[in-house]
Amino acid sequence: MNDKTAKIGSLADLARIAGLSTSTVSRALAGSPLIRQETRERVAALAREHGYRPNAIGRNLRTGKTQAIAVILPLGHEIGQPVSDPFFITLLGHLADALTRHGYDLLLSRVIPSDDDWLARMTDSGRVDGVLVIGQSDQIETIDAIAARYMPLVVWGAVFPGRVQCTVGTDNRLGGEIATQHLLDAGRRRLAFFGNPDFPELGERYQGFLAAHRALGISPPAHVLPVHLTPQTAYETIGEFLDSGAAIDGVVAATDIIAMSAIRALTERGVSVPEDVAVVGYDDLEIAIHASPALTTIRQDLHAGAEAMVDLLMRRLGGEAAPSVVLQPELIVRDSAPGGLTAIRRSPPRIPGRR
Repeated sequence: MNDKTAKIGSLADLARIAGLSTSTVSRALAGSPLIRQETRERVAALAREHGYRPNAIGRNLRTGKTQAIAVILPLGHEIGQPVSDPFFITLLGHLADALTRHGYDLLLSRVIPSDDDWLARMTDSGRVDGVLVIGQSDQIETIDAIAARYMPLVVWGAVFPGRVQCTVGTDNRLGGEIATQHLLDAGRRRLAFFGNPDFPELGERYQGFLAAHRALGISPPAHVLPVHLTPQTAYETIGEFLDSGAAIDGVVAATDIIAMSAIRALTERGVSVPEDVAVVGYDDLEIAIHASPALTTIRQDLHAGAEAMVDLLMRRLGGEAAPSVVLQPELIVRDSAPGGLTAIRRSPPRIPGRR
């Protein structure tokens, strides 16, 4: 083989073929602006022609960079929640797209915390340049402790006064208030909140639920059901609640998955949605519009959220103490809770089989 076709395995060989110094070729392959674009393009073409691939490990050792970002799902309160959960999948897809545009690989880790060191093991491992955490779960103290000393850390979650962690997320309290206000404006007065208020984002949505009642001078109902986030478990818990004899005419669900589980449980008991019970979810996942009936919900712009998370991370990798970002929620009205009074049945629904 001649130089034009031979496979090469070293930077020195590529430099010899290019007629350049090894350092110039190295900078050209790295895209250094100190090297003329014409030279960068010629070196890249020669590398492709001769099948040369730079040694990423060696490059990383020289630069101190891994070009990888960890995305961690801490499941302290929902150990059964799979990575295939529609919310996770949607946000992960947007994060992967944004990180790829910045030249980073994504290292995914699903963690069920067994001690307080789960996050430190990743941030101190040297395997990644930064960390994105999806959800605060019941780990907000651990996350905050690491955020105090590790700058390239961004969290999808709620903002709380006095916390140092950099977060991106919807104004959950406002979202919960908007969802509840929509049902109250339609004349619904026997509302239930389905979701566990003990966890940060869901707790903020519940606070919005209470605030909407207070704004109208209405005593908040006692129906708060700490439903799990997995569909089957949520469906079973809601079914037991309905079978207990609870008289409700509206549901504010902490997530779309919980809302769709509620619709399933209601319709199987002969309760019409929305005529008997109106249901509002939270997230506006793609599957929400395919529910039957199509789900009224609070939209979290997950694309904008992922872009904001990656932007903040890049700024923090550059040494900037970029602040948290709060996205505005938006009510998306569909068939499960239309506006107005026309879909209201004034008496509590009777569930077949109950006296």
